[in-house]
Amino acid sequence: MSTALVTGPTSGIGNAFARRLASDGYDLVLVARDAQRLADLAEELRSRGVGAEVIVADLSDRKQLGVVEERLRDPERPVDLLVNNAGFVLNQRFVNAPVEDEQRQLDVLVTAVLRLSHAAAGPMVERGHGAIINVSSVASFLPFGTYGAAKSWVTAFSQALASQVGRRGVRVMALCAGFVRTEFQERAGIQVGQSREWIWLDVDDLVSAALSDLARGKVISVPGWQYKAVAGATQLIPRGAIGQLSRLRRRVVGGRR
Repeated sequence: MSTALVTGPTSGIGNAFARRLASDGYDLVLVARDAQRLADLAEELRSRGVGAEVIVADLSDRKQLGVVEERLRDPERPVDLLVNNAGFVLNQRFVNAPVEDEQRQLDVLVTAVLRLSHAAAGPMVERGHGAIINVSSVASFLPFGTYGAAKSWVTAFSQALASQVGRRGVRVMALCAGFVRTEFQERAGIQVGQSREWIWLDVDDLVSAALSDLARGKVISVPGWQYKAVAGATQLIPRGAIGQLSRLRRRVVGGRR
């Protein structure tokens, strides 16, 4: 039976990945900070007849991150699929945010993705198979603050890694998600008017689209017609004009500034 390691599986996109992969017959390694929610999820998944291992870790802490890295490198318990999903967003201007919070965001969105991908990719290349899904964002195509900047790195990194390991049997894909109805949006203070329901994606549909794109060998997955249009438009609009989209976002999306 194959094994998948999912970071941030207690809610949102990560939770949908964990449930879908369990349904597909994967054993799971679940990584998050909330021990009780991890235990509850693991118990539920085990009741479905799959294995569910729990690692309680804050990925902004280098020592705790190292525990997850070691699990990915364990030759006796190989991980076939890594889903780097753990999220962090400040949703406020860079000059207003404490720099310590900005550093934590960078640690979770960039450093953890870098180190966990490195820990997973080496053993996968040696075995000649495996896959890594790095959950990025449509914000990676647009100038949406330091969150968008971090996600731009995730998307570019995934493309670069895919070019290096693809011929050795390892698939790497950036999942560029748009707005999905999850706890993540609520915790970040992101609100969208009822008249703009069209921007929302269903989380299970998003995961299905992502896994389908991975199976087809795509390096960048952008689920949803509306977000495919956004991604395509950014390739045509002059870079100087893309900044205008940031002001449009403020009229569409509420939340802190």
